[in-house]
Amino acid sequence: MAKTLMKGNEAIGEAAIKAGCRHFFGYPITPQNELPEYMSKRLPEENGSFIQAESEVSAINMVYGAAGSGARVMTSSSSPGISLKQEGISYIAGAEVPCVIVNIVRGGPGLGGIQPAQSDYFQSTKGGGHGDYRLIVYAPASVQELVDLTIEAFDVSDKYRNPAMIFGDGILGQMMEPIEFNKEPIDPSDLPDKEWATTGVGKKGEKSVINSLSLQAEKLEDHNQKLKEKYDKIKANETRYEILHEDAEYFVVACGTTSRLCKNAVKQAREKGINVGMIRPITLWPFPEEAFHKVLDQTKGFLTVEMSNGQMIEDVRLSVNGAAPVEFYGRSGGIIPAPEEILEAIERLQGGDQ
Repeated sequence: MAKTLMKGNEAIGEAAIKAGCRHFFGYPITPQNELPEYMSKRLPEENGSFIQAESEVSAINMVYGAAGSGARVMTSSSSPGISLKQEGISYIAGAEVPCVIVNIVRGGPGLGGIQPAQSDYFQSTKGGGHGDYRLIVYAPASVQELVDLTIEAFDVSDKYRNPAMIFGDGILGQMMEPIEFNKEPIDPSDLPDKEWATTGVGKKGEKSVINSLSLQAEKLEDHNQKLKEKYDKIKANETRYEILHEDAEYFVVACGTTSRLCKNAVKQAREKGINVGMIRPITLWPFPEEAFHKVLDQTKGFLTVEMSNGQMIEDVRLSVNGAAPVEFYGRSGGIIPAPEEILEAIERLQGGDQ
């Protein structure tokens, strides 16, 4: 199959269309603007609908309504815009409505800057909005993975009736790489029926109702328990990760764009005789605790590298549970850690162990 050179943001849009998405609601913010721009052109060509809402709050509630009708729906934004969507995301998760949310992360807090960052990790994996809920969060590391994981996000979101998020950054959104679409495009009419959708009286002869309000404490607790059981299934079945050099004595832990820089640093370190590997979480939630358990017996130390002041490191430490030291190296504010800096941090990790 011939490869196509595409920018990351645009590749996400085309992947969504090939996954059967025909509805997009969003609002412009850098560095994800090419995605809604692309969808504004492509969706009308596919008899779909594109709406630039008057705000991010409006956009996420449009997603709630359209996804509640059973359609495959997507929205995208960047950090401050995702913050504005949090109430709606909580409603969507509480109502068990599937959709895909794209966050091309920029530096913060506040308005911050337009350079790439990974400092929305807490927001994405720990809820972000109110209540007990989880998003399925994917962290692609290439434009090809943006394509593959966007398509997977729609499938997994539908499977569990749970919103999924693509956690990218300004580098991935803006960079161009050759990609291919490995799956046949999906016609929305060929997707399985969603008996829960608000399309009138279903096969059961009852009206479908989508709601996240429950005023009786016992009923709300039952619903939260049902959600927890669903999240446990997602953790058991949908956790994704990559381990490089599984027999290593030290491991760098990184996701997304940062993992590509770390691979270079790991290569340089191994050339200098340091027995180091890498663990790359592909799902940030569920976080791949299993990957750490696989290597704990021989590991002398972990180095978490992030484009933030340290957020994923908390999940790394929980996974390691004190069995080995966990160190951190990060840059923030839109500054990208260089492989040479990461190599120096690896050398410090090894030196500290000796």
